[in-house]
Amino acid sequence: MKLSKIVVVIGARPQFIKHAALELELKKHFDIITIHTGQHYDTNMSHIFFDQLGISKPQYLLNIGSANHGLQTAKMMIEIENILINEKPQFMIVYGDTNSTLAGALVASKLNIKIIHIEAELRSYNRQMPEEINRILCDHLSELLFCPSQIGIENLRKEGIINHVFDVGDIMVDMQLLALNNQMINENNDKDSYYFATIHRSYNTDNKNRLLQILESFQGLKKKVKFAVHPRTLHKINSWCSDISYYNNIVFLPPLSYFDSLNMQYNSSAVITDSGGMQKEAYLFKKKCITIRTETEWVETLEGNWSKLVFENLNNLQNELDIIPTKYNNNLYGDGKTAKKIVEKINRYNL
Repeated sequence: MKLSKIVVVIGARPQFIKHAALELELKKHFDIITIHTGQHYDTNMSHIFFDQLGISKPQYLLNIGSANHGLQTAKMMIEIENILINEKPQFMIVYGDTNSTLAGALVASKLNIKIIHIEAELRSYNRQMPEEINRILCDHLSELLFCPSQIGIENLRKEGIINHVFDVGDIMVDMQLLALNNQMINENNDKDSYYFATIHRSYNTDNKNRLLQILESFQGLKKKVKFAVHPRTLHKINSWCSDISYYNNIVFLPPLSYFDSLNMQYNSSAVITDSGGMQKEAYLFKKKCITIRTETEWVETLEGNWSKLVFENLNNLQNELDIIPTKYNNNLYGDGKTAKKIVEKINRYNL
């Protein structure tokens, strides 16, 4: 029997990670064609994902790169449309909420190709976030919607989306278990002696006073802060601070690979971030997470004080870190079999 063809669109590191976990199961059942838009491209990914885990290299690498939202999305759509016309897939898989997600979904919908949205339903209810617009549009275009938690089912129901919506758990649980089982995550000698931080959102990094305020709050914490910082942000810190050595409680690290980041979280006392994905990763490792934002898509992590939103009152950071979380839910994001569940649902739909 001829296998159904599925085109997968990825464009950023978190999507590559999610797809790596799913592809291992997908390729047992379907003909998989992967498009990497090149919205972001991380050469650190190749060795581990291609060589160690046996993930296929993308058949199409578009090298779109950075641009304003409209231009970037338009460039992706032009290239993706040509590929879809040539490949003639039955389905398209998109992940999450990037411009690559939106570009793929828009093109597939125009060509009447059924869209499968993985990590559907997330809502911050902040439409100033480009990701929020991408999520909403993609969910309303999709045929099959796979949610990481039960909260998503209700979010979609409020918007009138009730058909082919499934809570299958989070694909990132599959990947973290894969990393643990393959000994890509290990305890180190300074376990629990530091806080691990990443800050990347523009409202936290593009304003001098705001960024220096965050650094001051890190400087005043009881434990060292290992801060993985983007070179662009580090350049701003050096420009705005007369002597970076003043921040002797902060260890400035370069951007880390995915598995290095997991190791840093796994061995930390707690995590401080404005990343959506890391809030969830911290929860899965049973780590307290301080989220430097006013809202979160992962509202379930707020229960039991596992994640805490802190934005205005950064002076309260240590007090929040000292609060011990309670009521951990081992199955909040599923049992690590999300990939199998997704493939089962696609196969049933495809009968």
